Amino acid sequence: MQRVRSASVTVEASGHHAAINEGLLVLLGVMQGDTEADADWMAGKIARLRIFRDDEGRMNRSVEDIKGSVLMISQFTLAGDCRKGNRPSFVATADPPVGEALYERAIGALRRLDVPVEVGEFGGDMQVELVNDGPFTVMIER
Repeated sequence: MQRVRSASVTVEASGHHAAINEGLLVLLGVMQGDTEADADWMAGKIARLRIFRDDEGRMNRSVEDIKGSVLMISQFTLAGDCRKGNRPSFVATADPPVGEALYERAIGALRRLDVPVEVGEFGGDMQVELVNDGPFTVMIER
């Protein structure tokens, strides 16, 4: 997850384009064993993590607090295991139907929290652009 001043995605095949201003670019990788409860928990964490500056310059505000947006991108390559050899192994990645269902669940959970969400395309060939604020990048795992 990256705190951004702006971010956008363009999907190669369909021409779909989505963009946000201040908020979070979330690269979501779904692993084998992840559940709907994990997707709901992740959405809550994304919405409420206090990583934006308050009036005194301290990281004390969430994307909810600043009325920011989220750009959610599916990225199975986050599950890549590079410990052996020179080619990542993706055996820990959730099967595509499960991954897509949990990706959609996380998006829906964020929207139910009234966080504006823009999206890429699950499994699509996408070009992502961002202006990272900080830079500030964190990994969230449950």
